[in-house]
Amino acid sequence: MSSSVALAVAELRVIVGPTAAGKSAIATALAERHGAAIVSADSRQIYERFDVGTAKPSLADRARVPHHGIDVVPPTERYSAARFASDAAQWIASDVAADRATIVAGGTGFYLRALIEPLFVEPPMDHAARLSLQRWLDELPLDELRRWCLTLDPPRAALGRTQLQRAIEVALLTGERLSDLHARPPRPPLFRARYLVVDPGLVLHERIAARVDAMLDGGWPEEVSDLLGSVPDDAPAWNAAGYAVVRRLVRGDISRMHAREQVIIETRQYAKRQRTWLRHQLGGASVTLLDPTAPDASAIVDQWWTGTGVTA
Repeated sequence: MSSSVALAVAELRVIVGPTAAGKSAIATALAERHGAAIVSADSRQIYERFDVGTAKPSLADRARVPHHGIDVVPPTERYSAARFASDAAQWIASDVAADRATIVAGGTGFYLRALIEPLFVEPPMDHAARLSLQRWLDELPLDELRRWCLTLDPPRAALGRTQLQRAIEVALLTGERLSDLHARPPRPPLFRARYLVVDPGLVLHERIAARVDAMLDGGWPEEVSDLLGSVPDDAPAWNAAGYAVVRRLVRGDISRMHAREQVIIETRQYAKRQRTWLRHQLGGASVTLLDPTAPDASAIVDQWWTGTGVTA
């Protein structure tokens, strides 16, 4: 993104919060009212065909409001935070060129951080070579990945599988260690962000349960049944919350009641992690807190939009 585009976006409006808090509804209403577009900062919605279980905006909502960041890659392709930051900057640039505002909405913290906070500059990697290497790494057991990482990038050898694979591919394809890249001075941030943190408090547990019920009644098992016929079991898209459980339901390994309970627990745990990230990462930022169930919620949203409603 050019510096002129970055300057054109004086403050990037970002709507964040735990899953099922109501971020998408608020973003859609604002975008429709103000002629804005929405960038989805959701690491699950970028995958094609994984629709019901990722709570993608409906086709009707996408017809009403331009959306970016949805159905970006096939289920078998890996998609990094760095790539999201690069793609999102281009989407925002396209909105600037179209003379419309952008709302970034989502709950994937590392996507948001990659877009807004300073990051190291990642060296370019050949796309075809990366895909080939990823397929090979996917077949290796965890212990073998760890041995490779001990040789190529020892400081990252104690991390999880995804991080190990990332360290190995960067080392092999660029000749540089990811740990060294992280230690270098970061690039300057492209944007200043103004956050609307949406969280209904204690009732979030009820909202999560209601949304899981709506997904199960709204075709999630049927979606998974269709995906099982064409998407490999090791495709990255299957890592989206709840899909492993619904796969077991479709295969007859567990009952619908058990699947419901497991997905609710998994989603609540995910929401807890999101809340933790927000508490630790937004210190010092321009933040407006919103309980969407409060009587004055609409007024707070309007104040946030105009930049007069910073409350925390």
